[in-house]
Amino acid sequence: MPNLDEKLKLAAVLEELDMSRSAFYRMVARGHGPQVLKLPNGQIRVRRSDLDAWWRAQEQSTAA
Repeated sequence: MPNLDEKLKLAAVLEELDMSRSAFYRMVARGHGPQVLKLPNGQIRVRRSDLDAWWRAQEQSTAA
């Protein structure tokens, strides 16, 4: 069972989405991506629960 509070590194998120870094940043900037956390050192993390919720929303929007 996945840890829903797990904070994924950007590389893992990009691999799961099969998306380039620049495309991901564009999507997030437009408000169409999963919620991201910016750490004090500038690195990006995405909570597993937020990524899973985003996936469900994408599935629902394409089914409608």
